[in-house]
Amino acid sequence: MNTKNYILVCIALMLSFSAFSQQGKQKRADTLFNKFSFVKAAKVYRELIQNNYNKDYATRQLADCYSYLRDPRNASRYYKSVVKQENVPVQYYYKYAQSLRGIKKYKESQTWLQRFKDSGGVVNANDFSKDVNFITSVFGAKQQYFLDRIRFNSKYSDFGAFEHDGKIYFASSRDEGVSIKRLYGWNEQPFLDVYVTDVGSKKNVDHTGKVKGDINSIYHDGPVTITKDGQTMYFSRNNFNEDIEAKDRKGLTNMKIYRATLVDGEWTNVEDLSINSDDFSTQHAALNRDDSKLYFTSDRPGTRGGSDIWVVDIMNDGTLTNLKNMGDVINTESAEGFPFINNEGVLFFSSDGHTGLGLLDIFATIKGEDNDDIVDVINLGVPVNSNKDDFSFTMSANGITGYFASNRKGGRGSDDIYAFHREPVLHVEGVITDAINSKPIANSVVTLYDENDQQVAYMETDENGYYQINIDRNKDYKIVGSQEKYIDDYRTFTSKNIQTELTTITANLLLNPVQDVVKLAELNTIYFDFDKHNIRKDAALELDKIVNLMLNDYPEMVIRIESHTDSRGKLSYNDKLSIDRANATYEYLISKGIDPERITEHQGFGERRLTNGCEDGEDCEEKDHQLNRRTQFIVVKME
Repeated sequence: MNTKNYILVCIALMLSFSAFSQQGKQKRADTLFNKFSFVKAAKVYRELIQNNYNKDYATRQLADCYSYLRDPRNASRYYKSVVKQENVPVQYYYKYAQSLRGIKKYKESQTWLQRFKDSGGVVNANDFSKDVNFITSVFGAKQQYFLDRIRFNSKYSDFGAFEHDGKIYFASSRDEGVSIKRLYGWNEQPFLDVYVTDVGSKKNVDHTGKVKGDINSIYHDGPVTITKDGQTMYFSRNNFNEDIEAKDRKGLTNMKIYRATLVDGEWTNVEDLSINSDDFSTQHAALNRDDSKLYFTSDRPGTRGGSDIWVVDIMNDGTLTNLKNMGDVINTESAEGFPFINNEGVLFFSSDGHTGLGLLDIFATIKGEDNDDIVDVINLGVPVNSNKDDFSFTMSANGITGYFASNRKGGRGSDDIYAFHREPVLHVEGVITDAINSKPIANSVVTLYDENDQQVAYMETDENGYYQINIDRNKDYKIVGSQEKYIDDYRTFTSKNIQTELTTITANLLLNPVQDVVKLAELNTIYFDFDKHNIRKDAALELDKIVNLMLNDYPEMVIRIESHTDSRGKLSYNDKLSIDRANATYEYLISKGIDPERITEHQGFGERRLTNGCEDGEDCEEKDHQLNRRTQFIVVKME
């Protein structure tokens, strides 16, 4: 089975982006890229390039989008620009070489591969001996999946591992410990049964590990899938129920999907489903995230090849309706099977009809811009796929770990279960704030450098001072924040030796205003009650912060005080009230030890500087009037 950057797990729409800001567009493009929505991401990256915004970075990302979309012609077009960039990472030489290979420009491809090797890149010896069609399909794939050891494989066939609630359910023909074994004539192995073991168990699983209840019969049983609540199981079985075996017109016993419920710890109440028939096979059940759809494999009428992926809706009463073939993007004239849907709605399946490494390979689907229609499939690449059969891919709820089966060389039995973990896309994010008033600084520039102090990427913060940049694992970085009215700040951090599950490194930055300017920054505003000038408790807390700044952090800082009222009341009265508020604020600061010479003015402006439209005669709510009853602090001098 083959999946190439299944990238899409970890998919969740994060913030709302401004359609008109370039930094918002880049943020949206990166989010789509991380979710493997490559069609949508490519569109936004093209817009960024057209607007000449962070063009080098956007070009790299766009080239990678086309790479993942199996479009070597467009990928090579943009990689050609990427490799001309200054200080470009050497892996882009390799990506460019592979894209050229995919459009049969072999001589140029060899040149860039040699350049990659000369720059320190490591290349497998057979990189250019592979079939060109495969190169077109999976060129330039960055490994995301890494194999882990499974201890419960047998010398027989084991596959269909499915994790649920700390247990692993799988199909096996191991029937060890039974004195009389019924053998399947196809391969002279015992018939399949469904077994269960604990996740992480190191114990061998024998006949005592069979699931309890009525699931296992004298013929093939498994694999299975289970609803999220753990109460319903869908499982494959030969056409055998209530001790009756049914055959088709050719005398063959087909496969069916049955449904069972959990009662007192045992699976029982086995039910034949309406999608089944004696005349064709229906098997390999898979459920979507909310258990409202059942995906399966079948060779029923309407199937394009040897077997296709189909889907049916599950109604609240359990009935099945709206049967549909998944279509020609997924199904070929050959065999497709073993569907699986992860929590992000990505369909994984096995096929020997799509271009792959060997026999059955594992693939993942890509959705179009409407995030509904499937527009393409991706081969998952090595090490998930091999030159043999790779199938029954499943993923745990965390989106990081999972299982598949293969009959590749080096296994213990005819089919073995392999565990994997994947390394999801990693990014650094943070907020740039003013060191004096702790307010976010919008449109500040964030620049990312590698361990050699070479620029990797840059972007501007959004209106909340937030930034996010994709990074590689196992590297050292420096992030620098800058804005014309502030002194630069930076942090060094590393992505080395971090947990696989970690997808975010936080690097917040504090910028200090540059010194000796007329107006540096507004300190936090304080507010007053209606027709009052006394210092409220919440205002006292803010004033104490100012005292701390002036006494400890900025002993030379000089400020001025400006107080205001709302529009209610006479103009002359409001003028006096605002002066009283300015005086109260001034006296509070002096009482806390601030030298009077460090406060140049404490003025009242009455209702003359309203912050909103709540003028005389306007019907405003109290919360809007409150915004006008305020005292503000202006930094005049730092030293």
